[in-house]
Amino acid sequence: MNRRTLLASAAFALGLAGAAAAQDPVKVGFVYVGPIGDGGWTYEHDKGRLAVEAHFGDAVETVYQESVPEGADAERVMTQMALSGADLIFATSFGFMDPVINVAQKFPDVKFEHATGYKRADNVSTYSARFYEGRAVQGLIAGHMTESNIIGYIASYPIPEVVRGINSAFIHARQVNPDVQFKVIWAYTWFDPAKEADAATALIEQGADVILQHTDSTAPQAAAERAGNVYTFGQASDMIEYAPKPRISSIIDNWAPYYIERVQAVIDGTWESEDTWDGIAPGMVGIGEITDAVPAEVKAEAEALIAAMASGEYHPFTGPLNRQDGTPWLAEGEVADDGTLLGMNFYVEGLTGAVPQ
Repeated sequence: MNRRTLLASAAFALGLAGAAAAQDPVKVGFVYVGPIGDGGWTYEHDKGRLAVEAHFGDAVETVYQESVPEGADAERVMTQMALSGADLIFATSFGFMDPVINVAQKFPDVKFEHATGYKRADNVSTYSARFYEGRAVQGLIAGHMTESNIIGYIASYPIPEVVRGINSAFIHARQVNPDVQFKVIWAYTWFDPAKEADAATALIEQGADVILQHTDSTAPQAAAERAGNVYTFGQASDMIEYAPKPRISSIIDNWAPYYIERVQAVIDGTWESEDTWDGIAPGMVGIGEITDAVPAEVKAEAEALIAAMASGEYHPFTGPLNRQDGTPWLAEGEVADDGTLLGMNFYVEGLTGAVPQ
């Protein structure tokens, strides 16, 4: 074989290798704090992952790890994903924040997306939804539906996202029913059906006939169904198996469009570190079916609120509003700025108890 033939063969081989490399799928990892069958938060994130697979086909490979504790285990899981060739990793819980930053420093060529956090780097973006818009709708409906005037709230962890939700729901419940009281139980978990069921039962025993939750399982719905005459709302997904009662509506987290957009950016080479915080208008926050258990006039009022938030006509944190101790926070017509909302660590006036520190 002469020199020219050898060069031609080498060039052909290199061409084949280059073509194969060009066809390698983009590898996308997902790290979940709960099981994909939780019926709520993680279930909806995994629906987003499946939407990525359906949209991109063979151009993308996805991997996931479910039920990952927040802390060292999360760092280990993400490190393994990066070592296994992941190009993009979505970490889908607040407590994954520091592990994301730590692993991102070690793998500067891997892109990371952290849900609900606030720490960024050149290869770390953050994304979240304005869940407080959905909580406003829930509060309005709950304020109308309660007969005992006691609304129970199962809270996960005392972080701004959760505190915002409690405040928003309370504000809008009080707007339609000035006699409403909120009883809040902090479960200190995102997903623990036994704890969530116990919290729901305790709230019902304290007189709550409407239960809201910022935890991920359907256990509170089951507890309410057993109790009878107690209303609930789906959290993060529709939880439709408990409709039309006790579940009378829900907040639905729609992550699929965001996931598809960010994977496409990696494919196109246009991915950049950024913050995303979207709500009802872009469709990241959805409101599930408002069932026939809700009177028509209340449903119409809720739909009007949804439309006003979607159009930008109304913001759930619009003054006059005071802090819990009665000191002024927002003047008449004043709207809370995002910075304050992102760091919210206080209750509004009328809520009892203290935000754990």
